[in-house]
Amino acid sequence: MAKGGIKVGDEVAITATVRKRVTEDRVSVLIPSYSQPHSIVDRTSHISSGQKIELVGEVLRFDDHTVTVGGRDLGITVNRSAVRLVTSHVTAKRKTST
Repeated sequence: MAKGGIKVGDEVAITATVRKRVTEDRVSVLIPSYSQPHSIVDRTSHISSGQKIELVGEVLRFDDHTVTVGGRDLGITVNRSAVRLVTSHVTAKRKTST
């Protein structure tokens, strides 16, 4: 088990802040500890600048300080403090032959 309870396969959430609408179906967001611009697909018409949204993805890799999260709109590496565990991944148990 990893330090802090996060391991590969876990579902985690990152709270991002909406910057602005880029196109009709894309929104630019600020992600804590991620210094690159990032946009996500969002087709709702009532989203505003400064609004907080949660981005959910699966842990692909982790180390002592960072977590790489992948998913539909994600593929980013952020500090461990920026993620929150949503669902822990439980590996399948081997069946024993009788």
